[in-house]
Amino acid sequence: MVETATKKIFAGPRIRRLRRELGLSQSQMASELGFSTSYLNLVERNQRPVSAQFLLRLAEVYDIELTSFAGTDEARAFADLSEVLADPMFKGIGLARSEMQDMADAAPKAVEAFTLLYKSFEQARQNAKEISSQFAEREGGEVEATFPVDEVRDYIHDRKNYFPELDEAAEVLHDDLALNREDAFMVLSGRLDEEHGIRVRVMPHEVMPETLRHFDLHRRQLLISEMLDAPARVFQLAFQLGMLEFRPMIQRLGDMHNWQTEEGRRLVRISLANYFAGALLMPYGRFLTTAKALKYDIEHLGRRFGTSFEQVCHRLTTLQRPGERGVPFFFIRVDKAGNVSKRFSAGRFHFSRFGGTCPLWNVHDTFANSGRIATQIIQMPDETTYFSIARTVRRVGAVYGQPDQQLAIGLGCDIAHARDLIYSKGHDLETLDATPVGPNCRLCERPACPQRANPPLTRNLVLDERSRGISAYRFTQE
Repeated sequence: MVETATKKIFAGPRIRRLRRELGLSQSQMASELGFSTSYLNLVERNQRPVSAQFLLRLAEVYDIELTSFAGTDEARAFADLSEVLADPMFKGIGLARSEMQDMADAAPKAVEAFTLLYKSFEQARQNAKEISSQFAEREGGEVEATFPVDEVRDYIHDRKNYFPELDEAAEVLHDDLALNREDAFMVLSGRLDEEHGIRVRVMPHEVMPETLRHFDLHRRQLLISEMLDAPARVFQLAFQLGMLEFRPMIQRLGDMHNWQTEEGRRLVRISLANYFAGALLMPYGRFLTTAKALKYDIEHLGRRFGTSFEQVCHRLTTLQRPGERGVPFFFIRVDKAGNVSKRFSAGRFHFSRFGGTCPLWNVHDTFANSGRIATQIIQMPDETTYFSIARTVRRVGAVYGQPDQQLAIGLGCDIAHARDLIYSKGHDLETLDATPVGPNCRLCERPACPQRANPPLTRNLVLDERSRGISAYRFTQE
């Protein structure tokens, strides 16, 4: 963590929580750190910023990672709380923004519990309105309490999309196989055959018109569709190898969470096997070293490791090994309608749980410039600023005559890391001419936005028959 002249670090609640977890009084902690009790008291009450010397001493004495004071948990808690309290049913409470920030800083876990409770309520409300038949009443009148996809996303997010056991196992296997991009398919096919008696077959599209991979346990065959390109074929082999050789590890990692749905329990196993596949093809140490040397050039990394653009982007969000971290990226995948099918965040960027994305974010513009990388500096309403990279990719398995299979990938990081990326070349990182964006229209309070599709839930509409503004919706500012 670097303290700059432009951004002071206030971490009082986090330091107070740490002191209480250690069972120390203020005087005891101050003595052990070599600072005065009065200074520590002011820091804990956020009346003094934390100095770099204090943070370094804190890490040294109590053997903790400085990244734990980056404010990621508090930032996410504040974003979650803001989104939940934007619901009209909380309209009469009048909770000030400063009070929400105090709650997030002082008790992020309590905010997490409140958010989980709200999610259960929101699920029940959507069930009642029959929004989705998938989550309607089951046999016996039971109703699902949680969205399995959201439950898995939260599980991955809470672990910052980093699973060290899988990374270490993948690195060992990668070295044992002497895996390389030129003969990866042959090597993995050989491993499946020799160790597990499984034959890999590439099948015609007519035989598997709606399936890209199928494991036939009875015939000991792994069937791969011819519609998959080379990186996708290799990835599917790596996935199956992970499920066969490291299933107990994947099972154990999945069982660490108290799943509310059986679908969530199964889905997380698939997600963890996908994680393993990416780690096997792009082993942590070598991939991170190469990524830094190439300044995170995604297409170059793909050529170096024989992987696709999307696979590389996924892998970049997982580089969170203590003492050997990469840039903390966030990742999103959307279709032309703005539907989000994937999202990960290794940093503090927080996506909306209950909606899409902001139309001002140029991830949507990439559909008009297929295959070209677009860059942008974006700023959220809380003035946090990010550097964004976006490009379209095509779904695997598309055939002529079917609807367009394009998706847009967005990858980004805090503006503080932008200089580490080759894509920041040509951008003025001093004046930061950022595009103001928001989580989505329902939660964004920016006035006069020409792209606004809905009024914010947190404001009252101002209706005037005699006047029409840039936006179709005007609303109160308080």
